[in-house]
Amino acid sequence: MSVLTRDEAQTRAKLLDVHRYQIELDLTRGDEIFDSRTVIRFTTRADGDTFVELKPAELRSVALDGHLLDLDTLSLDENRLPLKDLTAGEHELRIDATMRYSRTGEGMHRFTDPTDGETYVYTQLFMEDVQRVFAAFDQPDLKAVFELTVTAPEGWTVLANGITELQEDGRWRAAPTPLISTYLVAVAAGPWHSVRTEHRGLPFGIHCRRSLAPHLDTDADEILDITRACFDRYHEKFEEPYPFDSYDQAFVPEFNAGAMENPGLVTFRDEFVYRSAVTDTERQTRAMVIAHEMAHMWFGDLVTLRWWDDIWLNESFAEYMGYQTLTEATRFTDTWTDFGIVRKAWGYDADQRPSTHPVAPDPEAVPDTASAMLNFDGISYAKGASALRQLVAWLGEKDFLAGINTHFARHRFSNATLADFIESLAAATERDVHAWADSWLRTTGVDTLTASVTAQPGEWTLTLDHAGSRPHRVTVGVYDRDLNDSRALLLRERYETDIPQQPAPEPRPGPRPALVVPNDLDLTYAKVRLDEVSSETALRGISDVPDALTRAVLWNTLRDMVRDGDLAPAAYLETARAHLPEESDLAVVQGVLSFAAAQVADRYLPGHERPAALATLTSLCRDLIRRTEDGDHPGLRLIAVRHLIDVAAQPDTISAWLSEGTVPGGPELDPELRWRILGRLAVLGAIDDAVIDTELVQDPSATGQEGAARCRAALPDPVAKRAAWDSMFTTDDLSNYLFTATAQGFWQPEQTDLVRQYVDLYWNDATAVAARRGPAIAEAAGRWAFPAYAITPETLQAGEQCLTESTPIPALRRKLTDQLDDLARALRVREA
Repeated sequence: MSVLTRDEAQTRAKLLDVHRYQIELDLTRGDEIFDSRTVIRFTTRADGDTFVELKPAELRSVALDGHLLDLDTLSLDENRLPLKDLTAGEHELRIDATMRYSRTGEGMHRFTDPTDGETYVYTQLFMEDVQRVFAAFDQPDLKAVFELTVTAPEGWTVLANGITELQEDGRWRAAPTPLISTYLVAVAAGPWHSVRTEHRGLPFGIHCRRSLAPHLDTDADEILDITRACFDRYHEKFEEPYPFDSYDQAFVPEFNAGAMENPGLVTFRDEFVYRSAVTDTERQTRAMVIAHEMAHMWFGDLVTLRWWDDIWLNESFAEYMGYQTLTEATRFTDTWTDFGIVRKAWGYDADQRPSTHPVAPDPEAVPDTASAMLNFDGISYAKGASALRQLVAWLGEKDFLAGINTHFARHRFSNATLADFIESLAAATERDVHAWADSWLRTTGVDTLTASVTAQPGEWTLTLDHAGSRPHRVTVGVYDRDLNDSRALLLRERYETDIPQQPAPEPRPGPRPALVVPNDLDLTYAKVRLDEVSSETALRGISDVPDALTRAVLWNTLRDMVRDGDLAPAAYLETARAHLPEESDLAVVQGVLSFAAAQVADRYLPGHERPAALATLTSLCRDLIRRTEDGDHPGLRLIAVRHLIDVAAQPDTISAWLSEGTVPGGPELDPELRWRILGRLAVLGAIDDAVIDTELVQDPSATGQEGAARCRAALPDPVAKRAAWDSMFTTDDLSNYLFTATAQGFWQPEQTDLVRQYVDLYWNDATAVAARRGPAIAEAAGRWAFPAYAITPETLQAGEQCLTESTPIPALRRKLTDQLDDLARALRVREA
């Protein structure tokens, strides 16, 4: 597939004004293809040539201004249909084509539910996949009105950006949209189970596969309550009303992202329809995604970026508003703790790799759509949201929202750039927002704030050494030991300070604190290094800190120190073993256990130390399970059970759970826990194909199919490994989700000798499958199929050779670059 360059987009935008699309889709043509007929009405401002994007299985006819073009002489080069010798004025282009369904979550994805045989289709058109569904001038700044008609099988419901109605002729017609970008057009069709309501005069709906209906119904009130609360809160913040005629949320199968902000029809991965027990933090994550996508209705859909260098304007804003609005409007009032320990770590990691980039890169750094796709990462989301949070702390929320509302008013139903955004903010404040933007949005890397404390009788002084270039406003937390309970820490005070510290910091009254925490409320984006006394306090008493967000800051500090070689991995495990059994915040427990197992035990410790690390984590999880026997902390117990399964070195305990169908004292094993146990037993060689097949009979769902694929790939058997490898890299039959599940099972730390031969095969095979199957599979091959546990200099050398001597497509090249940097870091940590 060809990529659109920024220069081409600018040239086309100068030439064209696109008015309206009329799109007719026929979804009754069978399992492989559908019909797509498109009429585009546009004006050219001058005489000239241009092109329209289209990737057809068959191009049947093209008519320009009523004249059929000769298909024999029409060159469809790299999915571009040339339009030559256009004269200034109005034009009409009609294209009739047959298109292919996708199995990779791109374009028009088709899925047949193995539970009941029902079929569903939905679009994901982001960046450059519109051409897989209909002909278009596909770039974000050529907005138009879209009229959509869909012919669907009997019994199906069709959802779209606007309200849809079934016509007398059997076709579904969607209300015309306002001006929107091509990549935001959406269709979702199938025998959906729907829950509908109305709020503030608008129809609201949530939709899922029929086989998930009982699970959606169970959570429908919660999902709709979150939706209404966020909708109302945004209308308190934003002066511009919701700009579309309805609000549907469709939970769709095999979705590559978390969700997509299509106006009026947000699509979510249907794992958010929980069919097994989940923690309250997982419910909070779903709620945050709902809030995030709704924020896009204004920032992204109403006002859209002009070119993809400003993708952060969409994602950073929605990320920040999602967490903040959830905190303000719902029962989830501690969302920033989860952000700090999960999302922010994602940003810190991305920002320390060679592939880092500014939150707002220079336009020249995003020359085409392929390079733009690479910026959907922890920087555009987590770092950008952190920057906006720091901006609000510095600017004040009142001025921030005033600037945002100015931005909406100036650019509604149009496009905008970073410069436009900054000008809108500058109009609301006397502060130098342009200088702030240069420091925060145009630079790369993570600043480090290193604390040192000096004490004199009756006073103490904090000095913060600043490695980096950005200004920061931070809150400093000052803690003392409780005189009545030596294990407890009490907050003495919090105060704000600006960095760089000018003039020199002044002494503060009182004795030297036991713990001083820079960035105590996590309002800025920077690594923190504690002073020597505070560091010792944190290692010995992190569970004594009263506030969960402060504990998250401290755990992140310890995590950074391990990654930088400043704290031994074993010391991190010891701290987790000592203090996590006392932790009450679910996000903190989940985040620390995940890092301790997936990074410390599996990658940062040498292989001969891993059994002891697993034993430590097993003991920790058992303590958490014992602590929650009273049933008062089901979420904490579920996290502990999941992680005990994952780190089990022997099969006896989890095999007994599987046989009995329950963990003693609960929880009973639901499908997620059963497949989790089977996955670990497969790794340990304690089950065979027959056991997997039996379980699949009991759970033939899509999730069950993925669980079975994961288990089969994890079996410590050469034949099973070869079959799994061939299914990923030879046959091309796996959907995006089944490819990922197979890859997740294939590489295991316990099986490095068994799969050693595949490390050498990976580089060529991954490059080839990415070239054949495109960016979605390239992403999965780079993320999940990478030999992450082959932590040797030889693996690093082979990977670097692949990057220099082969030509992996950009999506795979980026993943390999990041994976190899993580591998090099693991080697450094082992050597520290």
